[in-house]
Amino acid sequence: MVRNVAGIMAELEPEDFYVLSGVEQGMRFSEWVNREKLPDLSNLTPEEVEYRLDRCATRGLIERKTIQYEGYTLTAEGYDALALRTFSERETIEGVGAPLGVGKESDVLEVQSYRPLALKFHREGYTNFREVMRERDYTADNQHVSWLYTARKAAEREYEALEALYPDVSVPRPIDQNRHAIVMAKLEGVELERAKLQEEQAVGVLDLILDEMATAYDAGYVHADMSGYNVAVGEAGVTIFDWPQAVTTDHENARELLARDVENIISYFRRKYPAEIPDGDADSVADSVAAGEFETVRDHV
Repeated sequence: MVRNVAGIMAELEPEDFYVLSGVEQGMRFSEWVNREKLPDLSNLTPEEVEYRLDRCATRGLIERKTIQYEGYTLTAEGYDALALRTFSERETIEGVGAPLGVGKESDVLEVQSYRPLALKFHREGYTNFREVMRERDYTADNQHVSWLYTARKAAEREYEALEALYPDVSVPRPIDQNRHAIVMAKLEGVELERAKLQEEQAVGVLDLILDEMATAYDAGYVHADMSGYNVAVGEAGVTIFDWPQAVTTDHENARELLARDVENIISYFRRKYPAEIPDGDADSVADSVAAGEFETVRDHV
C-alpha cells in the first residue's frame, strides 16, 4: 500500500508544491525530468529548486536518478499530495482518515468531513504499468504514457460514469475529482464477496444487481468489470462501484462486455448458492438487460 501522506501535508510549503507541479508537468514528456528544466517548470530560482527537491525527496514525494543527467520523478505519494492540496483548496475535504479498502489498482480512504465521504486514489499503472498499457484502450495510441496519465484517465473515466449514472443507478454519489483521485459518498453495506446472504436472499440480490445493470445500460454505460468485489449489499439494496473500465453503449464491444458482466455475476451466485441459482442461459439474461426488459433471473434459468 502507498503511504498515506495526509500526515505530512501541514509540513509542506507552497514552494514545495511548485516543484512537485514542475516535475508533474515534465513527466508529460519523459519518465525522468531533467533537473535543469525544473526552474522554468516550477517558476523558481535554481537555488530554491535545489532546496525544495531535497525537502520533497526526504519526505518520499519524489525520486532522484542519475542517468545521462540528474532526473526526478514523482512517487505515488507526491501525486497524492498534489491532489490533496487541490481538494483542500476547493474545500472538498477537511482531512483524510483510516483506510477503507486497498486493492491492486486503488486505495480508498475515509474523508474527514461533515458528511460520510470516501477518497479513492487510482493506482493503475503505478505497479503494473505494462499490463495496464495493454488492457486499457485510453493508453493504446500514446507513444509516451506515464503512470500519472494512466491513473488520471482512469479517475476521469470513472467520475464521468458516476456523474452520468447517479442517481438513476445505484452508484456512489460523485463529489469531486482531481488528477488520479475521486471524492465520493461512502459506501453503505458490505462487499458482496464478504456478505453472508441467506440462501433465500440470493435470487433477490442477484435480481437487484441485474436490474441496476439494465438501468445503467439504458443510461448508456456498461460496467465491463463486474464481480463479487465491486458490488456492496446493504439494507437499502445494492450499490455497484469501481467504474474505471466502463464503456459507453456505443462502444464496438459494448454488447460483448455486457454479456461477460452478466455471465460473471450469475456464475458468482451459482458457485456460492447452487441450490438457488441453477444452470440457465446467461446470454438470454444479457439480451433482456440490453433490451431493458429484465424482470427476474428466474425467467431465464
